[in-house]
Amino acid sequence: MESGIKLLLVEDDQSLGFLMTDFLASKGFEVTLCKDGLSGWKTFNTQLFQFAILDVMLPEMDGFTLAKKIREKHSDIPVIFVTARTMKEDKIKGFNLGVDDYITKPFDEDELLCRIQAILNRIDNKQGGKAEKIQFGRFQYEYHNQCLCLNNECRRLTARENEVIYLLIQNIGKIVKREIILKSIWGTNDYFSGRSLDVYISKLRKYLQDDPSVSIENIPKVGFLFQVKG
Repeated sequence: MESGIKLLLVEDDQSLGFLMTDFLASKGFEVTLCKDGLSGWKTFNTQLFQFAILDVMLPEMDGFTLAKKIREKHSDIPVIFVTARTMKEDKIKGFNLGVDDYITKPFDEDELLCRIQAILNRIDNKQGGKAEKIQFGRFQYEYHNQCLCLNNECRRLTARENEVIYLLIQNIGKIVKREIILKSIWGTNDYFSGRSLDVYISKLRKYLQDDPSVSIENIPKVGFLFQVKG
Protein backbone atom coordinates (compact mmCIF):
# COMPACT_ATOMS: atom_id res chain seq x y z
CA MET A 1 0.00 0.00 0.00
CA GLU A 2 1.02 3.58 -0.64
CA SER A 3 2.53 5.25 2.41
CA GLY A 4 2.43 8.82 3.63
CA ILE A 5 -0.66 9.83 1.63
CA LYS A 6 -2.51 12.61 3.45
CA LEU A 7 -6.17 11.62 3.60
CA LEU A 8 -9.14 13.70 4.76
CA LEU A 9 -11.90 11.59 6.32
CA VAL A 10 -15.20 13.34 7.10
CA GLU A 11 -17.56 11.05 9.03
CA ASP A 12 -20.08 12.08 11.69
CA ASP A 13 -20.44 8.57 13.14
CA GLN A 14 -17.77 8.80 15.83
CA SER A 15 -17.24 5.04 16.26
CA LEU A 16 -17.01 4.38 12.53
CA GLY A 17 -14.75 7.38 12.07
CA PHE A 18 -12.30 6.12 14.69
CA LEU A 19 -12.35 2.59 13.25
CA MET A 20 -11.70 3.84 9.72
CA THR A 21 -8.95 6.16 10.95
CA ASP A 22 -7.16 3.35 12.80
CA PHE A 23 -7.50 0.96 9.86
CA LEU A 24 -6.25 3.41 7.24
CA ALA A 25 -3.44 4.60 9.50
CA SER A 26 -2.33 0.97 9.86
CA LYS A 27 -2.06 0.84 6.06
CA GLY A 28 0.27 3.83 5.90
CA PHE A 29 -2.12 6.76 5.39
CA GLU A 30 -1.88 10.01 7.32
CA VAL A 31 -5.54 10.43 8.27
CA THR A 32 -7.24 13.59 9.52
CA LEU A 33 -10.77 12.94 10.84
CA CYS A 34 -13.49 15.59 10.87
CA LYS A 35 -17.00 15.11 12.27
CA ASP A 36 -19.01 17.51 10.09
CA GLY A 37 -18.88 19.06 6.65
CA LEU A 38 -18.01 22.57 7.75
CA SER A 39 -15.01 21.50 9.84
CA GLY A 40 -14.01 19.23 6.97
CA TRP A 41 -13.99 22.20 4.58
CA LYS A 42 -12.05 24.38 7.00
CA THR A 43 -9.51 21.59 7.58
CA PHE A 44 -9.16 20.99 3.83
CA ASN A 45 -8.11 24.62 3.45
CA THR A 46 -5.39 24.38 6.09
CA GLN A 47 -3.52 21.32 4.78
CA LEU A 48 -2.50 19.76 1.47
CA PHE A 49 -4.52 16.55 1.17
CA GLN A 50 -4.07 13.89 -1.50
CA PHE A 51 -7.27 11.90 -0.97
CA ALA A 52 -10.73 12.50 0.54
CA ILE A 53 -13.36 10.12 1.91
CA LEU A 54 -16.66 11.82 2.68
CA ASP A 55 -19.91 10.73 4.24
CA VAL A 56 -22.93 12.07 2.36
CA MET A 57 -25.25 12.84 5.28
CA LEU A 58 -23.17 15.28 7.33
CA PRO A 59 -24.20 18.03 9.76
CA GLU A 60 -23.35 21.67 9.01
CA MET A 61 -22.54 20.93 5.34
CA ASP A 62 -23.60 17.80 3.43
CA GLY A 63 -21.13 15.63 1.56
CA PHE A 64 -22.34 16.74 -1.89
CA THR A 65 -21.68 20.40 -1.09
CA LEU A 66 -18.34 19.58 0.49
CA ALA A 67 -17.26 17.48 -2.50
CA LYS A 68 -18.23 20.29 -4.89
CA LYS A 69 -16.19 22.83 -2.92
CA ILE A 70 -13.21 20.49 -2.71
CA ARG A 71 -13.30 19.80 -6.44
CA GLU A 72 -13.61 23.51 -7.24
CA LYS A 73 -10.42 24.16 -5.31
CA HIS A 74 -8.52 20.98 -6.18
CA SER A 75 -9.96 19.30 -9.28
CA ASP A 76 -7.58 16.33 -9.24
CA ILE A 77 -7.98 15.06 -5.67
CA PRO A 78 -9.62 11.59 -5.55
CA VAL A 79 -12.92 11.52 -3.64
CA ILE A 80 -14.88 8.52 -2.36
CA PHE A 81 -18.38 8.87 -0.90
CA VAL A 82 -19.24 6.58 2.02
CA THR A 83 -22.94 6.47 2.79
CA ALA A 84 -25.88 4.48 4.12
CA ARG A 85 -28.02 5.79 1.27
CA THR A 86 -28.54 3.48 -1.70
CA MET A 87 -30.72 5.69 -3.91
CA LYS A 88 -29.71 5.67 -7.56
CA GLU A 89 -30.26 9.44 -7.75
CA ASP A 90 -27.70 10.01 -5.00
CA LYS A 91 -25.07 7.99 -6.81
CA ILE A 92 -25.73 9.80 -10.09
CA LYS A 93 -25.48 13.15 -8.29
CA GLY A 94 -22.18 12.09 -6.71
CA PHE A 95 -20.64 10.91 -9.96
CA ASN A 96 -21.84 14.06 -11.73
CA LEU A 97 -19.83 16.00 -9.18
CA GLY A 98 -16.80 14.03 -10.32
CA VAL A 99 -16.31 11.73 -7.33
CA ASP A 100 -14.25 8.64 -8.08
CA ASP A 101 -16.23 5.98 -6.23
CA TYR A 102 -19.24 5.39 -4.02
CA ILE A 103 -19.32 2.72 -1.28
CA THR A 104 -22.43 1.84 0.73
CA LYS A 105 -22.52 1.10 4.46
CA PRO A 106 -22.01 -1.43 5.91
CA PHE A 107 -18.82 -2.30 4.05
CA ASP A 108 -15.76 -4.46 4.54
CA GLU A 109 -12.60 -2.51 5.38
CA ASP A 110 -10.63 -4.54 2.83
CA GLU A 111 -13.14 -3.53 0.16
CA LEU A 112 -12.60 0.13 0.98
CA LEU A 113 -8.84 -0.37 0.83
CA CYS A 114 -9.05 -2.06 -2.57
CA ARG A 115 -11.24 0.72 -3.92
CA ILE A 116 -8.72 3.30 -2.72
CA GLN A 117 -5.87 1.33 -4.26
CA ALA A 118 -7.72 0.94 -7.57
CA ILE A 119 -8.08 4.73 -7.78
CA LEU A 120 -4.42 5.27 -6.89
CA ASN A 121 -3.44 2.70 -9.53
CA ARG A 122 -5.37 4.61 -12.20
CA ILE A 123 -3.75 7.88 -11.18
CA ASP A 124 -0.27 6.37 -11.20
CA ASN A 125 -0.95 4.78 -14.57
CA LYS A 126 -1.98 8.11 -16.07
CA GLN A 127 1.09 9.79 -14.61
CA GLY A 128 3.43 7.06 -15.79
CA GLY A 129 3.96 5.55 -12.35
CA LYS A 130 4.58 1.93 -11.38
CA ALA A 131 7.01 1.45 -14.27
CA GLU A 132 9.45 -0.28 -11.97
CA LYS A 133 9.91 -4.04 -12.27
CA ILE A 134 8.52 -6.32 -9.59
CA GLN A 135 10.33 -9.63 -9.15
CA PHE A 136 8.53 -12.75 -7.94
CA GLY A 137 9.89 -16.24 -8.49
CA ARG A 138 11.54 -16.26 -11.92
CA PHE A 139 9.17 -13.63 -13.27
CA GLN A 140 9.53 -9.90 -13.70
CA TYR A 141 6.37 -7.84 -13.85
CA GLU A 142 5.70 -4.22 -14.84
CA TYR A 143 2.33 -2.75 -13.94
CA HIS A 144 2.57 0.34 -16.13
CA ASN A 145 3.66 -1.58 -19.23
CA GLN A 146 1.30 -4.50 -18.52
CA CYS A 147 4.18 -6.93 -19.00
CA LEU A 148 4.92 -10.31 -17.46
CA CYS A 149 8.41 -11.53 -18.38
CA LEU A 150 10.26 -14.84 -17.97
CA ASN A 151 13.74 -15.55 -19.39
CA ASN A 152 13.64 -12.35 -21.46
CA GLU A 153 10.35 -13.38 -23.08
CA CYS A 154 7.53 -10.94 -22.26
CA ARG A 155 3.78 -11.33 -22.45
CA ARG A 156 1.59 -8.25 -22.77
CA LEU A 157 -1.36 -8.56 -20.40
CA THR A 158 -4.83 -7.23 -21.07
CA ALA A 159 -5.96 -4.33 -18.88
CA ARG A 160 -8.10 -6.58 -16.69
CA GLU A 161 -5.49 -9.34 -16.43
CA ASN A 162 -3.08 -6.63 -15.34
CA GLU A 163 -5.39 -5.30 -12.61
CA VAL A 164 -6.12 -8.80 -11.25
CA ILE A 165 -2.51 -9.93 -11.06
CA TYR A 166 -1.40 -6.61 -9.55
CA LEU A 167 -3.99 -6.90 -6.79
CA LEU A 168 -2.82 -10.45 -6.06
CA ILE A 169 0.86 -9.46 -6.09
CA GLN A 170 0.13 -6.69 -3.60
CA ASN A 171 -1.21 -9.35 -1.25
CA ILE A 172 1.32 -12.17 -1.65
CA GLY A 173 0.71 -14.78 1.03
CA LYS A 174 -2.70 -13.34 1.93
CA ILE A 175 -6.16 -14.45 0.87
CA VAL A 176 -7.89 -11.87 -1.30
CA LYS A 177 -11.66 -12.26 -1.12
CA ARG A 178 -13.58 -12.80 -4.36
CA GLU A 179 -15.96 -9.95 -3.63
CA ILE A 180 -13.04 -7.59 -3.04
CA ILE A 181 -11.54 -8.39 -6.45
CA LEU A 182 -14.90 -8.14 -8.18
CA LYS A 183 -16.02 -4.87 -6.62
CA SER A 184 -12.65 -3.14 -7.00
CA ILE A 185 -12.00 -4.26 -10.62
CA TRP A 186 -15.37 -5.23 -12.15
CA GLY A 187 -17.35 -2.78 -10.05
CA THR A 188 -19.97 -5.42 -9.26
CA ASN A 189 -20.30 -8.78 -7.51
CA ASP A 190 -22.74 -10.94 -9.43
CA TYR A 191 -22.83 -14.35 -11.10
CA PHE A 192 -21.57 -13.20 -14.50
CA SER A 193 -18.67 -11.11 -13.19
CA GLY A 194 -17.78 -14.04 -10.91
CA ARG A 195 -17.54 -16.38 -13.87
CA SER A 196 -15.48 -13.79 -15.73
CA LEU A 197 -13.07 -13.59 -12.78
CA ASP A 198 -12.64 -17.38 -12.86
CA VAL A 199 -11.71 -17.19 -16.55
CA TYR A 200 -9.06 -14.54 -15.85
CA ILE A 201 -7.62 -16.55 -12.96
CA SER A 202 -7.33 -19.58 -15.27
CA LYS A 203 -5.48 -17.47 -17.85
CA LEU A 204 -3.08 -16.10 -15.26
CA ARG A 205 -2.35 -19.61 -13.98
CA LYS A 206 -1.38 -20.66 -17.50
CA TYR A 207 0.93 -17.67 -17.81
CA LEU A 208 2.60 -18.59 -14.50
CA GLN A 209 2.84 -22.36 -14.99
CA ASP A 210 6.47 -22.26 -16.20
CA ASP A 211 7.59 -21.46 -12.66
CA PRO A 212 6.28 -24.09 -10.20
CA SER A 213 7.24 -21.88 -7.24
CA VAL A 214 4.47 -19.42 -8.18
CA SER A 215 0.82 -20.34 -7.72
CA ILE A 216 -2.68 -18.93 -7.39
CA GLU A 217 -4.62 -21.13 -4.99
CA ASN A 218 -8.40 -21.14 -4.98
CA ILE A 219 -9.89 -20.95 -1.48
CA PRO A 220 -13.42 -22.32 -2.07
CA LYS A 221 -16.20 -19.78 -1.46
CA VAL A 222 -13.66 -17.29 -0.08
CA GLY A 223 -11.11 -16.07 -2.62
CA PHE A 224 -7.59 -16.57 -3.96
CA LEU A 225 -4.14 -16.91 -2.42
CA PHE A 226 -1.10 -15.82 -4.45
CA GLN A 227 2.03 -17.64 -3.24
CA VAL A 228 5.70 -17.66 -4.12
CA LYS A 229 7.63 -20.54 -2.52
CA GLY A 230 11.34 -20.57 -1.83
